[in-house]
Amino acid sequence: MIKGYRELGLALLLAACTAGASDWQHYGGDAGGSHYSSLTQINRDNVGELQSAWTYRTGDIERHPERRAMSALNVTPILLPESAGHSLVLCSAMNRVIALDPTTGEERWVFDPEIPLGPLDSKFLCRGVAYWEDTAADNAGCAHRVFTATKDMRLMALDALTGKPCTGFGTGGTVNVRPDIFDDVPNMEENDVQFSAPPTVIDDLVIIGSADNTKFWRADNPSGAVRAFDARTGAERWRFDPIPRNADDPAARDWTPEAMQKTGGANVWSLMSADPARGLVFLPTATAGPNNFGGYRPGDNRYANSVVALNAADGSVAWHFQVVHHDVWDLDLPSQPILVDLKRDGESIPVVIQLTKQGLIFVLHRETGEPVFPVEERAVPTDGVPGEVLSATQPFPVKPAPLGRVGLTPEDAWGFTAFDRNACRRKIAGFRHGGLYEPPSFQGTAYLPGASIFNWGGAAFDPQSSRLIVPISQTPMLLRLTRTDEIPDEVRNQPRMGPIGPPMDMAGTPYSFEFQPIMSPSFAPCVAPPWGELAAIDLGGEADTKWRFPLGTLEGLMPVPIPLPFGTPLAGGPTATAGGIVFIGASSDQKFRAFDIESGAKLWEADTPAPAQATPMTYAINGRQFVVVAAGGHIFKGFNNVNDYVVAFALPE
Repeated sequence: MIKGYRELGLALLLAACTAGASDWQHYGGDAGGSHYSSLTQINRDNVGELQSAWTYRTGDIERHPERRAMSALNVTPILLPESAGHSLVLCSAMNRVIALDPTTGEERWVFDPEIPLGPLDSKFLCRGVAYWEDTAADNAGCAHRVFTATKDMRLMALDALTGKPCTGFGTGGTVNVRPDIFDDVPNMEENDVQFSAPPTVIDDLVIIGSADNTKFWRADNPSGAVRAFDARTGAERWRFDPIPRNADDPAARDWTPEAMQKTGGANVWSLMSADPARGLVFLPTATAGPNNFGGYRPGDNRYANSVVALNAADGSVAWHFQVVHHDVWDLDLPSQPILVDLKRDGESIPVVIQLTKQGLIFVLHRETGEPVFPVEERAVPTDGVPGEVLSATQPFPVKPAPLGRVGLTPEDAWGFTAFDRNACRRKIAGFRHGGLYEPPSFQGTAYLPGASIFNWGGAAFDPQSSRLIVPISQTPMLLRLTRTDEIPDEVRNQPRMGPIGPPMDMAGTPYSFEFQPIMSPSFAPCVAPPWGELAAIDLGGEADTKWRFPLGTLEGLMPVPIPLPFGTPLAGGPTATAGGIVFIGASSDQKFRAFDIESGAKLWEADTPAPAQATPMTYAINGRQFVVVAAGGHIFKGFNNVNDYVVAFALPE
């Protein structure tokens, strides 16, 4: 009888875990960002029958048409549990928080934080919100909370049932982080720092990083500190600065005393992950400032460009692993660390999988940071510009192999015509070129993989096959440094798009930087396609690539609408399900697609009102499974294509 009760209890526990995994209560599906759902109603056999279930518009474009060009709907909604109202909750580019009926897409409540709009070049985005249940609450209001982080650096707690601020959190439901950052650094401008990722929740803490837009051009940019607040009261519990500030920090041996005090950045602009069972929070840190010159920050610059595991209780470092030493290439860790249990040689290993902009994938033991697949320090060039102090080696994982083409030579030039190809060959030959870590130069350095093979969209992990499903972007880029005092004002003051454009000052250094895609006269990348792909890597075996196919067609990017299957620039990630399917938008051709995890075969695609530049999510309610993705447009198709749709698909009733 006792054995029977144990078996029943185990079955109920497994059922509860499975149910929880299907609810999508976190941006990445679970707290570890696996982008995986245990749902199977939609599967390989019937996914071709999917049809539109409902469509919702956030209204940002209608209310603020003049802001269209700088608005990005990259949001992944979360589904609240039944006790919290069973609403589908998301945030708009303008930071409005919206709760929808998950079966119909109808609004239940809307909260508008009324962010200041600022100049017309202000960037607006919100990738998601976080949910927290106060298990100690006595049925009082705000036992179920939605946390949102606004563009103007307010962390806000809302009642999940009503959308009203939780007045016991901070001041009237708000903790204003902005003064803490802006008051410490002189000459800060309105858009220099903002929140761009959803908060991370673990135990009774809500944790937030920041996006530093100043690091391109300041040697004294602000601190990239990560802050943890009490989820009930909003009181700050701890903060972690990725730049060590005192000699007692173990990482301080890698810094000069002056650099420790003056250097900023190394912030966490992307998504963090949490492991509640181990009490750990995982941070993907960025480059120490400024991005492209490190002469005033000699050494490896730890904890920048690292996976940092913090003890959630007090913010102390449990371990860290640096993936780029002394970064001068803007190789921030761009995506959420993926926490999964990896089955290898009959053993289940708790790992963290970290994607990088340069196409390298590091698989580390979650409890120690030790590589699961070997990592080698390999010699790289060190002849940078005057005053630079580059690292003589960089870490390379032996497995998996780099997913992008590494290195660029004139022989790699490509074009639609011989004229294009020859023009590209001359361009590349005129720049410094070579391998992955060629230093920035006065001549201009040509790079492939380019700006970012992997980005904030991350990857999906299928625990049944131990496959990692990754979207890949490849566009060759030029990085050039110039002495600022040699640049005419009329050149420096030309319009820019973020980091892309004419030379821009790195204030406090002798240099300006220039960052541009290397394109043919017909505006195609100067390397052979595909320029966007989807791939599957078997991490349970030899870490080899099982399949790899172009993602996206070019008809929306070319003057003549020819659907060439060359792949497109990608933004957004995939989601995998136990039904054997990978769902992904990400491409610029206004398509949402489903692929077979086993073979990579495309099983279904549907048109979306705008390109779906977000990571999809899925849930089941009232016995019906839905797949939802934000379709906010793609600037590569022109600013008029930017939009504010959220679309849901389901099998016919």
